[in-house]
Amino acid sequence: MAQFAAIMGIGGLGLAWRKAAERLAAPGLIGEAILALAALLFALTLIAYLAKIFRHPQSVAAEFVHPVRSSFFATFSISLMILASALFPYAPAPAHLLWALGAALQMGLTLRLMSRWVLVPHDYAQFNPSWFVPVVGNIIAPLLGVTLGHTEIAWFFFSVGLVFWLVLFAALFERLVFHPPLPARLAPSLFILIAPPAVGFLGYQALNGHQLDILARLLFFTALFITLLVLLCWPLWRKLPFGVTWWAFTFPLDAMALASLDYAGLIGHTAAHWLAGLALGLATLAVLWVFLYSSKVLISGKLFPPE
Repeated sequence: MAQFAAIMGIGGLGLAWRKAAERLAAPGLIGEAILALAALLFALTLIAYLAKIFRHPQSVAAEFVHPVRSSFFATFSISLMILASALFPYAPAPAHLLWALGAALQMGLTLRLMSRWVLVPHDYAQFNPSWFVPVVGNIIAPLLGVTLGHTEIAWFFFSVGLVFWLVLFAALFERLVFHPPLPARLAPSLFILIAPPAVGFLGYQALNGHQLDILARLLFFTALFITLLVLLCWPLWRKLPFGVTWWAFTFPLDAMALASLDYAGLIGHTAAHWLAGLALGLATLAVLWVFLYSSKVLISGKLFPPE
């Protein structure tokens, strides 16, 4: 299921470029082309995963109960909601159905995974940033949910996502500081920490009528600080062998770009527009680099090395 993280990364970048067409007068075709690519790759990835379900059902079942891999099932429901946002300007009714399906799956997965966290004993060493993925999905729901008229449902998803992000963030910080470091192959997942406050800023903007109040600023600047913090760890990332987990870089940087574009539009300051352009450029380079490298190692058969 981790392959759907690529759809999140590419789709999120498409939405960022669509926003840049509004905020920075960027060419609108760029965002739409990227979103079309995301939709195509989603269809291909879905077909491949359905084939895996039919051919290797036991492998899929084992993946669903795995303490790390199970969290990535939420990348599917998140991808549905991202594609719903992409489709909405062209076909509101199908986009509504796609969002409803994604939101329902997201809540079902959140309940299933969190109940297992509570009921099944876990080793602290198994706790890592991938556990944030189901939480981030809930915060994404308001982005289109409010536009569709589901304001109270959007508040429900936002509340769940925001509160449990804070709980998980505190626990993960304690794990990172006072326990052995993450396995090297999971180190890129630290970028996931950017996503909750960045997406939280976007979701809260949708819910509060795009007002730059105290909570909005708190979420935006928290996301900005975490982005700077994880970027300072670049010497660690460049030493790691490439793998599918590197897609963990992409969607959080997309979310930061989207948040920066929204912030720039609200504050109207030149420096904010420069920040938005920088964030968009960084997200674009990250997605392009990981996409090209993924294509290269996929051809060589080394994208999914043995664990």
